[in-house]
This record gives sequence, structure tokens and C-alpha cells, in this order.
Amino acid sequence: MANSHDVDEPTREYPAVTEPGPVTAEPAAPERSPGVGGFARVVIFIGVVFALIVAMCLGLRAINVLPGFDNPFADKTTDRSQPVLLQSMRDLSRYVAADGTFQVIVDLQENKENVPDFLLNKRTLFVGAGTVEEYIDFSRLASDALTVDEENKSVQIKLPPPEQGQAALDMQRSYVVAEERGLLNRIGDAFSSNPDQQQRVYQLAQQRITESARASGLDQRARDNTEKMLTSLFERLGYAKVTVEFTNP
Repeated sequence: MANSHDVDEPTREYPAVTEPGPVTAEPAAPERSPGVGGFARVVIFIGVVFALIVAMCLGLRAINVLPGFDNPFADKTTDRSQPVLLQSMRDLSRYVAADGTFQVIVDLQENKENVPDFLLNKRTLFVGAGTVEEYIDFSRLASDALTVDEENKSVQIKLPPPEQGQAALDMQRSYVVAEERGLLNRIGDAFSSNPDQQQRVYQLAQQRITESARASGLDQRARDNTEKMLTSLFERLGYAKVTVEFTNP
């Protein structure tokens, strides 16, 4: 039989069959942190709303709409001081006859020779105010200090001379005007404090005021005031003549 192109011929060759290889899984897409951006937006939103509420409340309080609203960021002072300890007591027999109030400007500087001030320098300008008392110590009266003449209604009193106390600084009226420190002093103060410098300024102010009081006429004023006080006292008791004498120191 003649071959015809219309007749299917039997297959002589089979197509090659490819054996299946191992299945490779596709890489998974990286997971995103759920809600990170949204959480940040929520926090910012809450902060803005809170700030607006606080500002609005402060504004309403300023115009007396909410007078009872307290500032949540107001300053707070806590006193943790310990109880006062009584150290000593003493009996005094003093009559304070006069006192004087003084003010001194202390300019204390500490530096090194041949070293520039911008490196080593400690200078304090301090205004000190203090009070000095002048008193009579009646515990020093002698046994014959008082002589009374009932017939002539006269009294003679011998007193010790007035004494001057130490100046007492008034810290409410004393203050530091300015302080200058060198570069190395600033570095040193950053690691350790030096309270001795401030103490020396206080002591110097106290010493200057005490010395100035001795030449201020406070002693004579105390004598005059003591004499007036005793004269008035004994005159009210019926004595016509009162003589007050001060012994030599």
C-alpha cells in the first residue's frame, strides 16, 4: 500500500520526559511590624491633645473661669529639716543700753602671683549688714555698788563700764554682689565645693563691723541711756537725787 500523507503513521520517537526535580519554595516577603507607624501617630496625637487641654485650662484660670484649677506643673517645695536641738541655756544679767546697725562692703580676692587672673582667681564682692549691742553686765556689780541715803533721798550707783558684743550679721539684708573665678577655679569647683571662701567673707564682714562699732560712739550712748533709765527708776521710787558712776575698765 502506498504511503499516504493522510494516514497517520505510528510514532517512532517519543519526546523526552524530564524527571521532576526538588520543589523550591519562593522566599517569603519580610513581615512588617504591625501598627508601628500607627502607634507613633496615636502617641503624638494624645500628646498634642493633652497640651491643648492644659493650655486651655491655664487660660481659663487666668481669666478666672476656673479659679480652682491647679497647675499640674507648679513648683513644689519640700521641707525635710530636722527638729531643732537645744544645745545650751544660760542666765543673763545684761541691760542692753544701745545697739547700732552697720553695713560694710567686703571685696575679698585670692589669687597667685605671676599667674593670670583668668586662670587662678577668687574674688567675692559682699555687702554685709549687722547689728552690734552695747550692754551693762549687772552680774559684775560690786558689793558697795549701791549707796542709799534715806534722809536726803539720794542714791549713788556705781556700775561697770559698758561692754560691746560681737556683730551679728543679718542674712536677710546681706548679699553677694558679684563673684569672679578663674578657669582653673571653675574646673575645681565643678568637682568639689569650697564653703571656706564664703565663711571667710562672713567672718571678715563681722570683724569689720565690730571694729567700726568701737569708734562709732556707741559706748557713750550706752552710758547715757543707762543713766537715764536708772534715774527715772529711782525718781519714781521717791528719791530726789540719783548719781550714776561708771568704774574704769
